[in-house]
Amino acid sequence: MDATRSPDRSASALAGFPGPRRRPVGPARALRDDALLTAAAALSAVVIGGGRPDGHPLDALGWTLLLVAHLPLVWRRRAPLLSFLCLILCLAPYHGMDYDHTAPVAAAMIGLYTVAVSGRPLRTALVGSAVIGLMLSVKFGQGVSEGREALRVTGWIVALLLIGVYVRVHRQYIASVVERAERAERTREEEARRRVAEERLRVARDLHDLLAHSITLIGVQTSVAAHVLAADPDRLDRAAVAKALDDVAGTCRAARGELRATLEVLRSGVDDGTQEARGPLPGLDGLPDLAEAARTAGARVELSVGPREAPPAVGAAAYRIVQEALTNAVRHAGPDLTVRVAVRTRDAALAVTVTDDGAGGRHEAAHTPGFGLIGMRERARTVGGTLEAGPRAEGGFMVSALLPLAPTAQGGLT
Repeated sequence: MDATRSPDRSASALAGFPGPRRRPVGPARALRDDALLTAAAALSAVVIGGGRPDGHPLDALGWTLLLVAHLPLVWRRRAPLLSFLCLILCLAPYHGMDYDHTAPVAAAMIGLYTVAVSGRPLRTALVGSAVIGLMLSVKFGQGVSEGREALRVTGWIVALLLIGVYVRVHRQYIASVVERAERAERTREEEARRRVAEERLRVARDLHDLLAHSITLIGVQTSVAAHVLAADPDRLDRAAVAKALDDVAGTCRAARGELRATLEVLRSGVDDGTQEARGPLPGLDGLPDLAEAARTAGARVELSVGPREAPPAVGAAAYRIVQEALTNAVRHAGPDLTVRVAVRTRDAALAVTVTDDGAGGRHEAAHTPGFGLIGMRERARTVGGTLEAGPRAEGGFMVSALLPLAPTAQGGLT
């Protein structure tokens, strides 16, 4: 059964019989097909009219009216109603002169079907009522027997109109099914692209946090080793150098482990939306390790963690925010740094506060935020929280985040 791509297509398109998966019929192709159909209908009319006539034999006027009545069918797709009206204008005098009534039946039925299949049911009902009313008035005017014969023909006309309406409704139903399927396919593709974009952003945030934190610590630790080596070459403090190099090695091992876990997500190529597919999330239990790593870089870190459990997404967001805040403090706050990390539960939310007493250009950096502050705010927003960061009036820098313990969005966090 043929169908259109949309139930709101024009009447000419509905009469063009394009299938839902076929290429649309071009104007030239449609005109050629209708011309062939018109020629076939005219040929059948000639054969029937040249045989035993059902009425007066055809003369020159009758043949002219009969053949001219078929010509509007060539444009039936482009103007269905106008084509049918032209056909009626030719057939009305033809039947009025009592020429063969069977010869033009094929042309009349094609015109009626085109009107029914290309227009709304109300228009079809009006046209059908007008045709039937005109025919019955003329036939009953010629006699009761002629009227009875017209009533039998009326049944065929009604059946043909119902078939046309059914075909139109069925095409619209098929078109709506096809449209819903295509819309669902587009929705799936858009959802896949959205999830890919979210996953890329998540991996970018993870790599930024991991590399920035690890490289900053490694840089500070190697600077300590270089300072020890250059301060007093004659009295080399081997223990201090060994400790600095051990700290570098430990930071590299930790970074390698986190980097491996992040890259496994890319190698798998499958993300079903579950946290298990992304590996274990870091959480509040990893904060002591972050504090210890910052201490190896020379900072004094005071860690105070109240709750020990939180939803995985909230714990991961808190971990990454503390990690980025410590990294920024070690990188920008200068020497003799003290950092205070506090994690508390406040009004069904996790309050994370990281403050330091350093300087070292932090005020200028606060006016030109980089990806670190942007990433922290994004992580807070993904769990429905908020984050504020900026210089303190008494000196230093503060990062304060409020993360709901029942987040509205948990996707895209590790």
